[in-house]
Amino acid sequence: MNFEYFIARKLKAGDKKNLSKPVIGISTISIALGLSLMIISVAVVVGFKNSISEKVMNFASHIQLVVFDNNYGEQGSAINVNEELLDILNSQNEITHIQKVAHKAGVVKTKDQILGVVLKGVDSNFNKAFLESNISSGLFPSLNDSIKSNEVLISSSISRKLELNTGDDMRMWFVDGDQARARGRKFTISGIYDTGMEEIDDVYVIGDIKHIQKLNNWDPTDAGSIELMVNDVDKIRDVSFNLYTTIPYNIRSVSVFEEYPQIFNWLELLDLNVIVILSLLIIVSTITMISTLLILIIERTSMVGLLKALGTTNSSIRKIFLIKASGVIIRGMIWGNIIGIGFYYVQSYFRIIKLSAESYYVDYVPMELHISDVLMLNIGTFIISLLVLIIPTFYITRVMPARALRYE
Repeated sequence: MNFEYFIARKLKAGDKKNLSKPVIGISTISIALGLSLMIISVAVVVGFKNSISEKVMNFASHIQLVVFDNNYGEQGSAINVNEELLDILNSQNEITHIQKVAHKAGVVKTKDQILGVVLKGVDSNFNKAFLESNISSGLFPSLNDSIKSNEVLISSSISRKLELNTGDDMRMWFVDGDQARARGRKFTISGIYDTGMEEIDDVYVIGDIKHIQKLNNWDPTDAGSIELMVNDVDKIRDVSFNLYTTIPYNIRSVSVFEEYPQIFNWLELLDLNVIVILSLLIIVSTITMISTLLILIIERTSMVGLLKALGTTNSSIRKIFLIKASGVIIRGMIWGNIIGIGFYYVQSYFRIIKLSAESYYVDYVPMELHISDVLMLNIGTFIISLLVLIIPTFYITRVMPARALRYE
């Protein structure tokens, strides 16, 4: 058996009589709480970022192709979705879905209320999975390529403000800059959605793109913009840049990060918060472990003197106490993983901690945890704690055998 490991194991024999026992217990708790909080912090931030990013990207798409003079508030130029343009888009292997959309600002007027909104026109090829998963009542509008549908999907926010429900009729008015009279359209509310994001819920009504094509005097192949989805969100910027160099000169590509910079810049700040939290937790845990190891060494000064008198080197004695300290760290890490991962599963399945959707875009604390994150936190905590603990072991070099054994 290894000499240092053998001595380190024997240090447990007198734990009940030593003052270091409660200190070791405190250190174990400190490591456990520190690691569990680190796991929870990373899981919350990753879950929060991915949850909000997924909402924005699924609604606005990963990339939009728009005309340079396109404007939501006025009649802008249309993109003609012809075979040549589709061939360019289909040549990009990263693109997984292509859909035509158009936006037109208007005003919804009821008997007692009036509200400005944007009609987002879509066709039968529109990827409706995200909106369908967020429908609180009713159904997604029934769309087909041959018949114009008068059904629309409104948000719960618009529904409350205008006091409209599923099945009600809704009249929307549109005014173009070169027209003196407003042009009205009567819609039927087929469903109500709720994404929890004010930027979406307070603005958009989802309907048939044929209405906007008719209002703008466009051809059936025209669209206000083309929404693209890619297979890897990490490549959105690269794909957007590649498209910019290949599409016609009067069309530009806009990534979702450019369209909603305020949201993604805010999410990027969360990474800094996590770094600060992890740093503080590691500092607290390591300080506690340094104090524990120092107390352990001082308490066993006579043992250190005896080992030196018997010819043991300073490095071997330091290794003994480091092995003892590593046992405390590992025990604390085991409990930390149990607490952190346990809380992750409880919150993920039962959602016991709620949030205000108006402030945080989600109504509960989302959590997402990967094995790689857990492994990195565990390895990092163990290595940093062990490296820092080398500092108090240098006290051993100052112990003189004659003084340490004088009263033994």
